[in-house]
Amino acid sequence: MSEAPMCRIYDRDLLARLMKRTGTGAKLTTRDLAKVAELPHGTVGALVSGEQRFLPRDKAQRIATAIGVDLLILFVPCERAGRVFIDATAPEAVSV
Repeated sequence: MSEAPMCRIYDRDLLARLMKRTGTGAKLTTRDLAKVAELPHGTVGALVSGEQRFLPRDKAQRIATAIGVDLLILFVPCERAGRVFIDATAPEAVSV
């Protein structure tokens, strides 16, 4: 059985700033965000504090959606190498 794809928080300060003014202009507390994203309050709090850096992609997507941004604004997709998560390689920009 394969594990769920994981993501790493890109910048926890950016998460905190975006929570102060979401895509709708509203402010979200960690409890508000947890409720909207259907996640435990502790998970959101740990991401903001830096205590937690990784979470499954579906949960990361719920956070990004609740804030009103694309997933890649807040999170970096990761691959599993042994027991360590590494940032997935981004595709090269195509020159025109």
